[in-house]
Amino acid sequence: MKNSSCPASNSKCSIGVFDSGYGGLTVLDELINNMPEYDFIYLGDNARAPYGTRSFDVIYEYTLQAVEKLFSMGCQLVILACNTASAKALRTIQQRDLPRLAPNRRVLGVIRPSVEALGALSQSKHVGVLGTVGTVRSESYLMEMAKLYPDFIVTQEACPTWVPLVENREFENEGGRYFIKKHIDSLLAKDRQIDTLILACTHYPILKTEIRNFLPDNIQLISQGQIVANRLIDYLERHPEIDKVCSKKGELKFYTTESISDFEEKASVFLNRKLKAQHIAMN
Repeated sequence: MKNSSCPASNSKCSIGVFDSGYGGLTVLDELINNMPEYDFIYLGDNARAPYGTRSFDVIYEYTLQAVEKLFSMGCQLVILACNTASAKALRTIQQRDLPRLAPNRRVLGVIRPSVEALGALSQSKHVGVLGTVGTVRSESYLMEMAKLYPDFIVTQEACPTWVPLVENREFENEGGRYFIKKHIDSLLAKDRQIDTLILACTHYPILKTEIRNFLPDNIQLISQGQIVANRLIDYLERHPEIDKVCSKKGELKFYTTESISDFEEKASVFLNRKLKAQHIAMN
């Protein structure tokens, strides 16, 4: 792969946004709202989702393939809008792969900025993490909190039913609310001093209204989309050499490794807009 800012055949350098499925669209939505002039390419590896139950090596392999695919499309900067990929692949890609593949390009994740926000907002120093099984088992939030806020107490809760609730649009019925309440109650039973709670899966903002109904008023509920958008704006201000090669025509492109029609239908739940997608093969 050439290390030029953009491939010669592509004059655009969109910002790439990757997720194993649809949840990353909640991050993209905030990026669009806060950075409407920028061009974005969204890549969903829907054919191989979910990543959360897969091994470290497989998640790393799939994520690297996605990053390389987005680089080949001209992306100078790629956001891993997926907690599982950020937890299990980001550091290896940053430290081992970028120096040989594309040292002038960047790959960023969602976990570190989320942890920084948690630490800045919590008064009790007791925070909660709601995530997928893969994210919780990775203990990435615990490790990042230990680095940045070693005196904080972090309590996690894996919510394996929540992603299907979102994708099947079952979160507003009685059964869906039962599973939402079940995990909220389980988390709070572990630590009654929690005052700040992060939705550590990009699907979960779709459930925010339902989650809020089962939380005490004193607990702050944080979604990652706005955090990532704010941090990306700050990052580009601090790295003008990257910002200047990001194209700014307000264009959006969507790619999926699965059925185009399925992606377009389900993506509308996350973006509240109609969109046109294209199919793409990862290997």
